[in-house]
Amino acid sequence: MTRRRLDLTGHLCPYPFVKSILALEEMAAGDELEVIVDHEPAVRNTPRSLEIYGHAVIDIQEMGQTWLLTIRKGPSEGEGDAP
Repeated sequence: MTRRRLDLTGHLCPYPFVKSILALEEMAAGDELEVIVDHEPAVRNTPRSLEIYGHAVIDIQEMGQTWLLTIRKGPSEGEGDAP
């Protein structure tokens, strides 16, 4: 398993989701992506959208004025139910 981190502080929705999904496309199923955001709506919207695409949100940690989202990549297209 590989873990990658994206610092998306300063980015407003929908960019945290878009940049996260692009990063996940380059990763293998089961790899983890850590995403740092500081835009409160991104804490709700990004995990919800990533789950729709078949990825698992395994942790959300508040760290002062930022949040750390930990996402596990789901199966690649053709391996599961991802759109």
